[in-house]
Amino acid sequence: MADVNRGNRPLSPHLSIYRPQLTSMTSILTRITGNAMLVAALLIVWWFLAAATSESYFDVANAFLTSWFGDLILFLSLWGMWYHTLAGVRHLIWDNAIGLDLDTAYKLGYAVIGGSVLLTLITVIII
Repeated sequence: MADVNRGNRPLSPHLSIYRPQLTSMTSILTRITGNAMLVAALLIVWWFLAAATSESYFDVANAFLTSWFGDLILFLSLWGMWYHTLAGVRHLIWDNAIGLDLDTAYKLGYAVIGGSVLLTLITVIII
């Protein structure tokens, strides 16, 4: 049967009053980086397939991936890989019931963000 009291029920919190937390934002970003790495993997597979196909097709793929836009995509993919890896380590720590208090969870969140930026820069400088 239909609920006749629909208008009298409280509304769930709306985005205008909900303050995003570091833990929820890092969790969302983990999912985004996981999906974004699939796009980067497809671009690398495209590059390899172009290399196996013909020289002219490889020139097209190589020109795209070595352009400023391709460099930006690969740089952000590298950051996403490091971020996703460190967030996975954080979840492994949480799976062992370590660091579940709010203060430690925030420290781990900042460590994942800072560590991913630092490891990305180190990787770019070394390679």
